Amino acid sequence: MAKINRFEDLQIWQLAREICQYVDYLIQTTNLKTNYSLKDQIDRSSGSIMDNIAEGFERNGNKEFIYFLSIAKGSCGEVKSQSYRAFDKKLITIEQHFKLNEMAELEKNKIGSMMNYLINTEIKGLKFKQ
Repeated sequence: MAKINRFEDLQIWQLAREICQYVDYLIQTTNLKTNYSLKDQIDRSSGSIMDNIAEGFERNGNKEFIYFLSIAKGSCGEVKSQSYRAFDKKLITIEQHFKLNEMAELEKNKIGSMMNYLINTEIKGLKFKQ
C-alpha cells in the first residue's frame, strides 16, 4: 500500500466527502429540508463519516485509527437508515434513496477493508516509529 501522508488522500475520506455533498444536495433540493430533525440527523451522520476518518488518521496509531473507522462505519449505517426514513416519509425519491444507500454501502465496505488491512499489517503507526 502506498504511503499516505494526509487524510485527504485517503479514498475512504474522499468518498465520505462525496456522501456529505450528496446529502447537502438532497437537503437543498428536496422536501428533506422541511423535516428539521431528520435533516439535521442525516447531515450530522454523513459528516461523522468523514470527520471520524480524519480524526482516526491524525491519531498516528493503528488501534486508534481502527476505533475511529469503526465509528465511521457505524455512521454509514445511520445514513442508510435515515435514507429509508426520508424515503418512507416521501421526502426523497426512490432513485435518490438508492443512490445514497449505494454510496453508504460502498463506503462501509471500503472502511471495512481498511480496518482489515490495519489489523493485519505489521506497521503499527507513525507514533510507534523509533
